[in-house]
Amino acid sequence: MGLFSFTQDIAMDLGTANTIIITNGKIVVDEPSVVAMDRRTEKILAIGEKARQMHEKTHENIKTVRPLRDGVIADFSAAEKMIRGMIKMINNKGKLFPQSLRIVICIPSGSTEVEVRAVRDSAERAGGREVYTIYEPMAAAIGIGIDVEAPEGNMIVDIGGGTSEIAVISLGGIVSNKSIRIAGDDLNADIIEYMGRQHNMKVGERTAELIKINVGAATTNLDNPPEDYVVCGPNRMTALPMEVPVSYQEIAHCLEKSISKIETAVLNALEQTPPELYADIVHNGIYLAGGGALLRGLDKRLYEKINIPFHIADDPLHAVAKGTGIALKNIHKFNFLT
Repeated sequence: MGLFSFTQDIAMDLGTANTIIITNGKIVVDEPSVVAMDRRTEKILAIGEKARQMHEKTHENIKTVRPLRDGVIADFSAAEKMIRGMIKMINNKGKLFPQSLRIVICIPSGSTEVEVRAVRDSAERAGGREVYTIYEPMAAAIGIGIDVEAPEGNMIVDIGGGTSEIAVISLGGIVSNKSIRIAGDDLNADIIEYMGRQHNMKVGERTAELIKINVGAATTNLDNPPEDYVVCGPNRMTALPMEVPVSYQEIAHCLEKSISKIETAVLNALEQTPPELYADIVHNGIYLAGGGALLRGLDKRLYEKINIPFHIADDPLHAVAKGTGIALKNIHKFNFLT
């Protein structure tokens, strides 16, 4: 019957930094959300990792585009081409006819109707016959293994590439939420600005990301600190090459302002939480998901500030995608899919 199965179910975590696609319970695509295009013809040259390798290294005839900014679609045409290209990466050999797609796609909880519509339209134009949406913190909670339909409060802090989503979930719904546009991209921007100001060195997005991965930290006193990371780049004034060792304490200082804003957003969401659910959250702890959860010492720093234990998800990078995949299997059971 494989030749005549006309519907394919796809769960998609359409992220600012990475896009993950799950089908049949398995991650089949996990690629950076970047497309490379020919400037003259607008033809797609590369998608995902190949396009990321070209990012900030192109000549005048090639442009690389990140179609999503701050968790929402910024370039509609590029987003549609990217979604279409990533769906093509799923192995569809052996099928005589093109399949219609049933897609569950996750969106930031602070999305406006226009932003939700843009995601739906892009998915439909890329071949989605039925398109359902799920809020990212809800998907993250399901992916972590929380029973979202239980009559108890659970709090999720999902720090992605473009947005940080903070939500309290109970009875299959979001009780209070805060979505702020401060996340991984802003931390990279902080590092770029700091390297220019402090060390007089020019660095790009990719180098900033590497600095964050190697010595990124949320606090200046870590139990097992990483070694200093040596950054190579041009001097801003003379354009001569430089090598600068960067310590985790430096990066913790330079990320201070952005992390404080995430702390404040968590406190704001807690303020709006009804007292009975608040008691559940104190008992259960708060769950961290998304790439930002991997920032060294973040859980410790948040615990010291808020006095509620923070648990990092087992696989924070894929929690939202896994939850979207589970929602896809329970499409008729979960009434919060829209």
